[in-house]
Amino acid sequence: MKNKQLYFAMLMVGMALGTAWAIRGQFGHEHGAAWAGAIGSLSVLLVAKRADWYAKVFAATLAGAIGWGLGGLASYGIVVGYGRGIEFVNVYYGLLMLFVIGGLYGFVGGGLFGLALENSAAKPVKWHEVIIEMVVGAIVFYFFMIEEFEWRMTPPRSEMWAACFGSAVALTWYLVRNKHYSALRVAVFTGLGGGFGFGFGNFLQVLGHVSGIKFNFWNVMEYSLGFFGGLGMTYGTLTSHWEKTDDAQPKSKVWFPLLMVVLVIPFIVWDQSFDLDRLQGIFSKLALAEDSPVLVGVQWTSIGLVVAFTAFWWVRFYQNKPNPLAYSANEIYTLFLGHWGLYVMFSLLVTGAFMSGYRIEQYLYIVNWVIVALLIGKAQPEFSAKPLAPKKWGVNFGILLVVFAFLTLILINSHDELKNAQKRFGVPPPVEEAK
Repeated sequence: MKNKQLYFAMLMVGMALGTAWAIRGQFGHEHGAAWAGAIGSLSVLLVAKRADWYAKVFAATLAGAIGWGLGGLASYGIVVGYGRGIEFVNVYYGLLMLFVIGGLYGFVGGGLFGLALENSAAKPVKWHEVIIEMVVGAIVFYFFMIEEFEWRMTPPRSEMWAACFGSAVALTWYLVRNKHYSALRVAVFTGLGGGFGFGFGNFLQVLGHVSGIKFNFWNVMEYSLGFFGGLGMTYGTLTSHWEKTDDAQPKSKVWFPLLMVVLVIPFIVWDQSFDLDRLQGIFSKLALAEDSPVLVGVQWTSIGLVVAFTAFWWVRFYQNKPNPLAYSANEIYTLFLGHWGLYVMFSLLVTGAFMSGYRIEQYLYIVNWVIVALLIGKAQPEFSAKPLAPKKWGVNFGILLVVFAFLTLILINSHDELKNAQKRFGVPPPVEEAK
């Protein structure tokens, strides 16, 4: 029964983060990933059912959002293309590199989220040190790995994955040095889930394309990354030891993360995604004229939603609350569904799915939202602390290498070379001798 509750909680978070990450496909980049990471973080807090964590809901959600968002620096379009080839070395390389990229998303996202949960008066997190060390780590690793050693993953695209890797190394050193072992455990399992989810998602995406079924299988790949990342994030959290922290927070510590989560990140997504040129390109598929009032309506509706939701959250979670602030499970549930629901609405608006059924996957987001809304309150997991086990993690990583090799064999025997396939390795064509 205990394990069933754990698995059920993992499923709920996996569905929430998987859906949010699929929605992120419409927005991309760091801002889209940050919003999805916020939703995943909120869902973990909701299933954990700890009042002391509710008090720090905005700080923990912002930390998770920033961590997941940092991975958005990495380019992966060409890496996905390696999986569409027919040579073992190229396809296997593609799946492994997607494991690295997805792992970085999850490791940093889970690590910062866990660090926020461990933060307390007795054991405060020195956030200025974390930020400085991660920035320095990003610069140093990028310089040596890319500029000096030229260990390029995805030429000629951006190699910012190396900067993310440097940040992850610096974060790891901070966690180990300051004995934040629970946060480290969350980072490891979230990274494992995100990495596997990305590689496995590419496997599903390629097979889906080969099947000939008309569906957005790229979105399936994105859902897979978020789903397995959510599984790992939940497992790492619920199987770690956490000291009890304060059940309330002073207002001075809440207003900034609150506005970052509910206003700044959504506004950046709006600013970068709802410009008129982009909307004209999307809605031209729906036979709308470039000067159609619908486009302006979409712009104003989307920004109006941001303002309205921000005002509601500000009044509900800050203005009408006594100092210090404390929150209930019902309030966290409302915040989770509302913030996630706004992301769903953004997706329906920016794709035009609110007026056309040409993007059927958009309605599956609503289905996932409803299922999780109805069931997530039934999660009653118990915390069961488990120790760090680096040797076991190493064995599991070895198993993953074998699994990806098996998936590679399936892919290269399932199709001829596909459109947009990329080739990282291979014998160069022979040079003709001078006549």
